[in-house]
Amino acid sequence: MQSKLTTQAEYVIVGGGIIGLSIAYHLTRLGHRDVLLLERDQLTCGTTWHAAGLVTQLRATENMAKLAQYTADLFKQLEKLTGQPTGFRQSGSITIAATLERLEELKRGASMGRSFGLDVEMISAAEAKRRVPLLDVTDVIGAAWIPSDGMTSPVDTAQAFAAGARQGGAKILERTPVTRIVVEKGRISGIETADGVVRTEKAVICTGMWTRALAAELNWTVPLQAAEHFYVVTEAIAGLPTDLPTIRDMDAGFYAKPDAGKLLVGFFEYNNGKPWGMDGIPRDFSFDSLPDDFEHIEPYLVNAMRRMPALGNVGLQLNFNGPESFTPDNRFLLGPASDIAGLYVAAGFNSCGIESSGGAGKVMAEWMSTGVPDSDYWEMDVRRAMPFQRNRRYLRDRTVESVGNLWGLHWPHKSPETARNVRVSPLHDRLAAAGANFGEAAGWERAQWFGRPGAPTSAHATFGRDNWFKANAAEHEAVRSGVALFDQTSFTHLLVHGRDALALLQRLSTNDVDVPAGRIVYTPWLNDRGGMESDVTIARLGDQEFLVVTAAVQRIRDIAWLRMHAKSAGHALVADVSSGYACLSVMGPRSRELLGRVSPADFSDAAFPFATFREIEIGYGMALAFRMTFVGELGWELHIPTEQALGIYDALMAAGRDLNVHHAGYVALNTLRLEAGYRDWGVDVSDEDTPIESGLGFTIAWNKGEDFIGRAILESQRAQIPRRRLIQLAAPHAVPLMFGTEPVWRNGSLVGYLRSAGFGHTLGCGVGMGYLRCESGVSSEWLSQGSFEIEIASEKHVAIASLRPFYDSKRTRVKGELRQVADIIAPELLSARSKR
Repeated sequence: MQSKLTTQAEYVIVGGGIIGLSIAYHLTRLGHRDVLLLERDQLTCGTTWHAAGLVTQLRATENMAKLAQYTADLFKQLEKLTGQPTGFRQSGSITIAATLERLEELKRGASMGRSFGLDVEMISAAEAKRRVPLLDVTDVIGAAWIPSDGMTSPVDTAQAFAAGARQGGAKILERTPVTRIVVEKGRISGIETADGVVRTEKAVICTGMWTRALAAELNWTVPLQAAEHFYVVTEAIAGLPTDLPTIRDMDAGFYAKPDAGKLLVGFFEYNNGKPWGMDGIPRDFSFDSLPDDFEHIEPYLVNAMRRMPALGNVGLQLNFNGPESFTPDNRFLLGPASDIAGLYVAAGFNSCGIESSGGAGKVMAEWMSTGVPDSDYWEMDVRRAMPFQRNRRYLRDRTVESVGNLWGLHWPHKSPETARNVRVSPLHDRLAAAGANFGEAAGWERAQWFGRPGAPTSAHATFGRDNWFKANAAEHEAVRSGVALFDQTSFTHLLVHGRDALALLQRLSTNDVDVPAGRIVYTPWLNDRGGMESDVTIARLGDQEFLVVTAAVQRIRDIAWLRMHAKSAGHALVADVSSGYACLSVMGPRSRELLGRVSPADFSDAAFPFATFREIEIGYGMALAFRMTFVGELGWELHIPTEQALGIYDALMAAGRDLNVHHAGYVALNTLRLEAGYRDWGVDVSDEDTPIESGLGFTIAWNKGEDFIGRAILESQRAQIPRRRLIQLAAPHAVPLMFGTEPVWRNGSLVGYLRSAGFGHTLGCGVGMGYLRCESGVSSEWLSQGSFEIEIASEKHVAIASLRPFYDSKRTRVKGELRQVADIIAPELLSARSKR
């Protein structure tokens, strides 16, 4: 009999698919008993019931892989824990490669998997054929085998979560549609249904393809869009092995798995996805399918028949089409609403919801219970979403591509091709004419590298030393030896002002922000665990006025962090003034000379020291000039009123003709900063990394009078050698390029992996950063006594590890002391290079 609606609950989950049920289960495993799940119709009736049920664990990042690995481990024991059969079988998976590019990606993925503790084996075409006799491997050149992958019954697994949740005390109400999320004074206060309102202070929306519209009612951007997803089920195939692995041919756009003596074959269409429900998803859409479209899937089915000729000899018992939700960047949407305390979301799983359900449920249960995630989930954090991303036209056009991007080759620096030019710098057309190849970040069009003016642009880079690599080398050299311009208009600019603005920023910042007007402070912002919620640059404009500059992707997150703490800070106001500023960075040993030609300001060290700013006349306009750098060279960031950016840019270019002033893009910015050891938040540092572990101890003002968030944790680490530490690494003899996630080995043991990497053109080799682990402490002695290797595409290469940057570790170039480049490269790296 249906239970009656309660009037209050500690936790409310909206949505009864596998994700919501997993969260309910995991909340009860944490000891919470007052858990209520509300389902509008019946459990699993939206997407879960028709999912293919694949369980695979290789992901692009460590924490995404952890979600899938935890899920697979949980599925092995879920029936025993709950008494409900799940149908889970660990029969492995094979992903084949018929092109060198795909093989390269699989090899890199295998190395990455090893970084995350996943057993991934590269096998030959013959071995793939032995494991799956159905395959035609005539053109196959290799494959990846993951023995711990498998498949499960989505409905049975969801019911197991439901059973476990009920056993733990949770109440699950079906046929109880939610009509409104009640918000009062900036926090959730209740969930309204046709049967009444449930009062609660913590709730999570797990409503799949309905989530975007539900969140939009609260002015909250949760960008996802339903798309049609197709699969077929064959008639029975005689002799089909019951333990057949899952098969993926990503270039051909299909997967196949055994299904009760038949084959289920599904498809991911390249640049041909079919968005569905643009005008809204019907509220009564339950256990429904969409009209089939054989013409649409026929090319992919033909590909599958070529790869598995037996498919041509059997009929199709089912041609199925059901909607699943996709996000603009193919990453999940997890975490808290930035402006509504106590409200969370878990949605947008891009056809990976079943295989991530256990991990996602655990993460969200812990996040809701404690208020913070247990690890760094930034790549999945809903706060990365920008307000424009709930625009339906944008989502429709991007979804056409997103379906196929799930399996497309993941080139370094690759950006989507659809729904572009949403946010452009006022310099965009100038940069395009100069040969810019643009990428996308937070909707911004940003120059990645510059080709020859008038030459065709490319939307991606290869894994090899292609045109992008040559352009990167030229830009890199220009910054080190001359002068170059970077357009960094995508920076977020936040104005913090009021009589308590200083107290607010002192409370958030590890560094001392109480500096004279005209000074700039680089500082992390920490959480209570000592992890870096962000790192920002703060310019003190006046006694009660500060300009906080942060990265484009951190905009929503950092505004929310500021405003949350401003509520208890007294009189402190936060305003997003990003649209008022463009930013041009002028970098290189001749930057002072160039700026002196277009401005009467004194740019000497005495008049304009490092970490200060001035308002200067420049061209016909004005700018805030920050003497800062992210490339390890003398330079200034020019923060310019947006309407004056074109004039100032033109003045700089005209004045710099005889200096051979270059344009430079974000690929060069990245390789330059890697050589110099500058950290990139969200890549090298995150909310689970402390400044001490990250080599940013110099940003901690231990003696400032005010306390700051996270200080207690830092005090406990202060006198210790960190057991986990961010280290500079270089591979002086490696030919393959590094891009991040490569495993690092010491004396034959895996000790970490690279968070970020690139080719250091000044150093002449690959360079990166990664956290290495040692229980007795990662000390200089431990580094010097070890023999290090970096694994690139499943092959190991000799590496050098260092606590200090390999380029100009004393920051002499930044200070304007223009010593010769060769004199400031780490001696151990020069010695290794000389032996090549």
